[in-house]
Amino acid sequence: MTCHEIEALRLGLMNSLGVADDAVEKHARDELGADPDPHIEALAEAESLAACKRHLDTALVELEGEVASADADDPGYDYLRGRLVAVRDAEAALDRLLTQGEGFLDDLGDIHHALHETFPTDE
Repeated sequence: MTCHEIEALRLGLMNSLGVADDAVEKHARDELGADPDPHIEALAEAESLAACKRHLDTALVELEGEVASADADDPGYDYLRGRLVAVRDAEAALDRLLTQGEGFLDDLGDIHHALHETFPTDE
């Protein structure tokens, strides 16, 4: 078992933020393998924060279902539950990033309006 959700989110965030790091991308792609699940691939290919959020939500639902159907006596069960905790933490961090980005956009709008109030234009 590997944490495909986290590696796919890293790739999606790199796409969204315009960050290029060949070593990180190679490592993540190696983790995902040649034929990842469609929801994982969609997350890895996301090109916006909103798309990352949508695809991570889908991946989280899938993972929650996997945990719910897993046998608690399975040797990998604790890791699977740990993965769920890690992905939920990543979801919360992504939510904070989205909230901060929306706040920044609001601030830019306020700055723009204040600038025009201070220095009116004839347009």
